[in-house]
Amino acid sequence: MDITQAKARANVLREQIFYHNNRYYNEDSPEISDFEYDKLLKELEEIEDAFPELITSDSPTQKVGGQAGKKFSPVEHIVPMESLHDSFSSEELRDFDKRVRENVIKPTYIVEPKIDGLSVSAEYRNGIFVRGSTRGDGRVGEDITDNLKTIKSLPMKLTKPIPYLEVRGEVYMSIESFEKLVAKQEENDEKPFKNPRNAAAGSLRQKDAKITKQRELDIFVFNVQQIEGEDLSGHKQSLDYLTELGFTTLPFYHKCGTVDEVLEKIDEIGNQRGELSFQIDGAVIKVDNFAQREILGSTSKFPKWAEAYKYPPEEKETELLDVEINVGRTGVLTPTAIFSPITLAGTTVSRATLHNEDFIKEKGIRIGDTVILRKAGEIIPEVVSVTKHKESSVPYEMPKICPSCGSPVSCENGEAALRCTNTDCPAQLMRHMIHFVSRDAMDIDGLGEKVLRALVEKQLIASPLDLYRLTREDILKLDKKKEKSADNLINAIEKSKSNDLYRIVYALGIRHIGQKAAKLLANRLMTLDHIANAEISEILSIEGYGDIMAESVVSYFSLDESKKLVEEIKALGINTENKSAPAPISENSPFAGKTFVITGTLPTYKRSEAAAVIEKLGGKVSSSVSKKTDYVLAGEEAGSKLTKAQTLGITVIDEDEFNRMKNLTENSAE
Repeated sequence: MDITQAKARANVLREQIFYHNNRYYNEDSPEISDFEYDKLLKELEEIEDAFPELITSDSPTQKVGGQAGKKFSPVEHIVPMESLHDSFSSEELRDFDKRVRENVIKPTYIVEPKIDGLSVSAEYRNGIFVRGSTRGDGRVGEDITDNLKTIKSLPMKLTKPIPYLEVRGEVYMSIESFEKLVAKQEENDEKPFKNPRNAAAGSLRQKDAKITKQRELDIFVFNVQQIEGEDLSGHKQSLDYLTELGFTTLPFYHKCGTVDEVLEKIDEIGNQRGELSFQIDGAVIKVDNFAQREILGSTSKFPKWAEAYKYPPEEKETELLDVEINVGRTGVLTPTAIFSPITLAGTTVSRATLHNEDFIKEKGIRIGDTVILRKAGEIIPEVVSVTKHKESSVPYEMPKICPSCGSPVSCENGEAALRCTNTDCPAQLMRHMIHFVSRDAMDIDGLGEKVLRALVEKQLIASPLDLYRLTREDILKLDKKKEKSADNLINAIEKSKSNDLYRIVYALGIRHIGQKAAKLLANRLMTLDHIANAEISEILSIEGYGDIMAESVVSYFSLDESKKLVEEIKALGINTENKSAPAPISENSPFAGKTFVITGTLPTYKRSEAAAVIEKLGGKVSSSVSKKTDYVLAGEEAGSKLTKAQTLGITVIDEDEFNRMKNLTENSAE
């Protein structure tokens, strides 16, 4: 790899890592496993090691991934809350030991589990808890004092009135508490947390501490950040002292004199993962002696006296008992593996998606097979491979008819997916209704899957538009629905009638038409009638539309049932006109025909809000920077898009300049 290739790859990696950092640290909603994320970061580190001139000050290798949020007061960390460098093999840990021994004599190490939770600081004065904060970006975090007070395992008063103490700990949710929370969320038709770490982070960031208290969080304290009134010389001594003060410290920690002992303890901890009541994602190795830590120092992001070892994704064998076929809202048949329950990464798993017919054929999957399962990052279980076929078993074949309605299934245009050919299929109808009421579509609050199913089972609705015919008395027929919740639901349904045009277009579930495409249609054609009667050439003239999308729209509205649907929508009083079309804009305005790229975290706008302003004022929003980009709107943690814009000489603006342009454009239109 030459420097040009390295630079291009580093830019791609930084952009991906910034995106996933935001999903993990700030939104508590990761899209990839920790293992996959660590591989991205490791690759970037290797490129920057080989080409040091490519290191940038804002590179994710140089700083902690999170940032202080805006709904809590900021707290500056006098002692930075550093991240840890990751290792994935014994060879890397031996290299760490070698680097340590090159600088200090006869180091001893403490090996401890790496708790998978949210890192926090807790401060005490004269033995009384006075403030708590999140790590944030390592230097500035969020004040979460009230929320930390709800955690029973964090003492509010220490056993000794020491003048000042700051400790660092990991807030986590036990597996038992997590399972109870998810069951409650599903019962209330709420979106459940993906894993205990996300649940802990989301619970700790609640503005209402009463909600945090209900989540049954716990904490392990594992480090002394600052202390007055006591002289501590080593890590093990500090952990023992913290225990004396009343803290719940790490459940086990081991002192080791050699790297071979370290590796042995890491294996011991790894073997306990499935038996613990909480999740761990690795082990941490720390130099014990504080004076030696001072000599070793830190990089801009990591202490040189500590290393994290990340365990590879856990894999286990089990028996494939059956394959269940689910039908989605567009008629796609999705196979799901049902197997003998096993414990992976601390949770019981008995199902995993098999994706499609091609995946099944590629793996050679048969019912009765012994298969290897993996749950990388504690998010999505997956079938890795087949280790043994059951005697007399035969290759699994997808059904030729829909399991929901018995209609034939087909494979269109060379797609891997099989689809039910019946548009009135009950399973499709259910999925379509779930899509119809979703946040990006009609956004009807309180209409979760369980409520929709109950409405269908009681034959109160047979189509999404039947929702607009429901009465208060209908809702009260549902189990556990009280008068107040019935009123709230009826009001939410009524409110959705005034949604903008693009929402009803997207809610219809037209194939290949996502929310962005629905907005493009609404902004150009302005009314549902115009969209329904548009010629294919007119739709093709919309920038962003190709043949497949245009044909899909025309084909959908050419159906007799779709024509009836449009008339029904109007008769029910649902808005069918565009409310947010771009205002008449002067050709000289800074937005007219200009392409914007939004990157980083803006002070007051969400990215979606800034994008809506740009589109309304005649501009376009792109996801990537190119020579065709006119402006890059950059906030904090802007990353590689900002770097590329500067390289290409593209105009970079901040939120203040963006608002100035916005005001100028709006005033010129008056």
